Amino acid sequence: MSTGTRAASGRAGPDGAACPDVSVVVAAFDTMPYLTRCLSSLTEQTIGPRRMEVIVVDDGSTDGSSEEIARFAAQHPDLFTTLRRANSGGPAAPCNQGLERARGRYVFFLGADDHLAPEALERMVAMADDCRSDVLLCKMVPVGERTVPTGVFSRSAPVIRLVGDGLPWALSNTKLFRRSLIEEHGIRYDESMPAFSDQPFVLEACVRAARISVLADQPHYFAVRRADSSNITYRSGPEVRLRCAERLFEAACRFLPPGPLRDAFHKRHFHVEVFQLFGADFPALDHEVRQAVCTGAARLVGAYGDGVLDRLDPRRRRTLELAWRGEVAALCAEIAADPERTSRPVTPAGRASLVRWLRGPGGAGRPPRGGGRQPVS
Repeated sequence: MSTGTRAASGRAGPDGAACPDVSVVVAAFDTMPYLTRCLSSLTEQTIGPRRMEVIVVDDGSTDGSSEEIARFAAQHPDLFTTLRRANSGGPAAPCNQGLERARGRYVFFLGADDHLAPEALERMVAMADDCRSDVLLCKMVPVGERTVPTGVFSRSAPVIRLVGDGLPWALSNTKLFRRSLIEEHGIRYDESMPAFSDQPFVLEACVRAARISVLADQPHYFAVRRADSSNITYRSGPEVRLRCAERLFEAACRFLPPGPLRDAFHKRHFHVEVFQLFGADFPALDHEVRQAVCTGAARLVGAYGDGVLDRLDPRRRRTLELAWRGEVAALCAEIAADPERTSRPVTPAGRASLVRWLRGPGGAGRPPRGGGRQPVS
């Protein structure tokens, strides 16, 4: 794959000024010390500052992230644009704000907990140009108990399908998007969703894309689960996640016609977001919350489960059937008897190893041993 210099100084925008090849948007809220590694990885990109811009939106941080963002901006004023806003309660609003400021031909969303390999952006832009990609996925690897998709990254491919190549399991926004596609269709994040807001955004972009590509020959994106599991998805309460999960089903119905394509995305949401409502912490919830979660899950099963629920594995299917029937006591007993339901904790030694690795010298390197589990793909 070519990584030539045909766009080494960017390309001219409508006003004649050079625009970068890629805009990187980072939505940050209380992500120290991970933010340091994230921003460092952007200063180390081989694509160079003349071909990229970084827009960091500080969503009201209080842990020193604001000062760290300012430090990087002072050291690299030609690379970083920084914005600060009152805390919005989720990544959607800061991502939209960053997108409004983006000038690049492509836009890439990088989690403030995560970081990139040095050649990631250069190689992604080169492949997207060569393949005329509207959306491009780069290979992710997990760090610190994070889960990432695997099937979609089995090989590099100039074009993949919406269903059949693993895309429904890879709906995070950590992708390269052709910005003209995003702007042409006015695609934005749903700011009423504190969790999962990237999934409807990604689904719409992929449905409207003429070509979706995958760059998977080596790790490019290091996805980090914090040692205290305080990433927004993990800290959102069950009732919030239930409400946001319902929006995912609605988005699939909005962008896909009835049939196998829509069912494939519904299957993913039952398999992941709905099933995860019944984790090891479910029996300890207040009775009213347990009942509300069961009632909400039953509503989703009734509305979207026909022909889909029977395609789940037996363990997940039984859990959702118990919720559908409202058998809360039986559901709690099943969860308590299921050793796989309990998330594996990060040991103090593992936590120290992760922190040392994050603070290590430049380059993405490899995660510590036991760096994460991978979901079914």
